[in-house]
Amino acid sequence: MSILHIPARIGEKAPNLAVAEWIQGRSTNIDKEMGYVVLVEVFQVNCPGCFTNGIPQAIDLHIKYYHDGLRVLGVATAFEDFDKNTLDNLKLLLISGEVIGETRKVLAEHGRLRPGNKLSYKIPFPIGMDTLLKFGPLTHDKVMDFIEANISDFRSYIEKERESMYEQVKQYLKLKQFSARTFEEYGLRGTPSAILIDKKGILRQTAFGPNGFLEGAVKQLLNE
Repeated sequence: MSILHIPARIGEKAPNLAVAEWIQGRSTNIDKEMGYVVLVEVFQVNCPGCFTNGIPQAIDLHIKYYHDGLRVLGVATAFEDFDKNTLDNLKLLLISGEVIGETRKVLAEHGRLRPGNKLSYKIPFPIGMDTLLKFGPLTHDKVMDFIEANISDFRSYIEKERESMYEQVKQYLKLKQFSARTFEEYGLRGTPSAILIDKKGILRQTAFGPNGFLEGAVKQLLNE
């Protein structure tokens, strides 16, 4: 049976986060936050940009708009560096503040760590670990499932282009040890990523990387 999932769609009901375990804060999910605007910050432990841009922005929005009805949730995922983006390293981060790998290297180079390779800030919102499923043997069906979930117009390409895409996807999937449920279901492209859900539980936006529009989008949904 395939472990790939059809991505959530903008304008439709947002699926619950496939969190294996809530490490920090209360155990919650999308269906428990109805009536609030929900911002989900998706990151990897071994992702410098997540700690220089994504998470600090999420913290800023949490501080500014919590009392206006915004709920920020964090999900640590893994789509690469599976030996570093682990549950143990997430617990290390949240319990002691210590960072690892490329995150440690980059933050240290910029003088943004406290003694002991620890973050200079605390993360104040609930954080859970994405569900990681062992990918298993690569089959033709798995390749096609991934293509159909992520390349909607695949069958409109000429045969030579389809063959080239198929081989590229096949090579990509050969490197995957796990499928990250929330990351896959929301069709995310990398980390940091932000998922924005309105008060009715409808998925309104997903965004990858640094962006300047997120606060405006949050304020708009809070006013609806």
